[in-house]
Amino acid sequence: MKKKNFFLNKGPFKLKVFFPNISNNLNIYDIKPLNEASKNELTFYDSINYKDSAKLTKASACITTERLKIDLPNSCEKIVVKNVLFEIAKVIKKFYPDADLDYPDLTAKKPSKSKFPSVKFGNNVLIGKNVKIGKNSQIGSNTIIEHDVLIGKNCVIGSQVLIKNTYIGDNVAIQDGCKIGLKGFGFIPIKSKNFKFPHIGIVKIKNNVEIAGSCTIDRGSLDNTFIRENTYIDNQVHIAHNVKIGDNCMIAGQVGFAGSSVIGNNVSIGGQAGISGHLRIGNNVKIGGGSGVVKDIPDNQVVMGYPAVSIKEFLKKK
Repeated sequence: MKKKNFFLNKGPFKLKVFFPNISNNLNIYDIKPLNEASKNELTFYDSINYKDSAKLTKASACITTERLKIDLPNSCEKIVVKNVLFEIAKVIKKFYPDADLDYPDLTAKKPSKSKFPSVKFGNNVLIGKNVKIGKNSQIGSNTIIEHDVLIGKNCVIGSQVLIKNTYIGDNVAIQDGCKIGLKGFGFIPIKSKNFKFPHIGIVKIKNNVEIAGSCTIDRGSLDNTFIRENTYIDNQVHIAHNVKIGDNCMIAGQVGFAGSSVIGNNVSIGGQAGISGHLRIGNNVKIGGGSGVVKDIPDNQVVMGYPAVSIKEFLKKK
């Protein structure tokens, strides 16, 4: 067994353990996204939006549909199913049985001064095993940093913050009440009960990011959630699993991002805007407050309204 980031991998498994009807019985060591998977790893392909990645995948096997299998390379075993997400969720559950629910880190305890000589801690801070915190960082009272989290130099972590499954760069500020690295909202509806989709990704926060109070940032499902350098996030923002936010972005209060959307560099988003899932927002885009973004936005656009349209079109309707 091996450890992938923060979760214990119970593999490898023979492919026939999951799909008895296929002829190929190779060993599968892990599950990865299309663009990251390599030999002896399994991936999945369920949307034409990921056609380019499907064509280039190096995975040994891929769960997909009859319609989409044509896009996969000949080197990849094509496993055709009716419900791709349900099948991949069952496989992930087998590899990572503890990743479909957030269990508390019961090993966390009061930090040792000898281990963190240059870090300042408030009262009632708990630190898990193998946590690393850079020089001159400060951790506020009643904050919990769970096992294997990495925090860089000169960071300020506020009070009543929970951080798990996360890597944080240098000069990052995370204000009071934030929850970072929790499992995202993912399940497959079935007749008897909903089947939870395990989340085995992490959160990566780059240098010079500031996150204001009471924000929630979910870890990735198979992929990771990213917040890149010099991005500022206001209070009560929710960032769902696999979201990627670029450099130098400014995001106002109560903005919500659905899963797997990619936000470019130098993007400004007004308060209470909503970004639907699996979208691509280009560089230098401005999104007005209260807008609902339901389709991709190319570079250098200003949009407003619900559904969000160009500012010129929005003003014409007034």
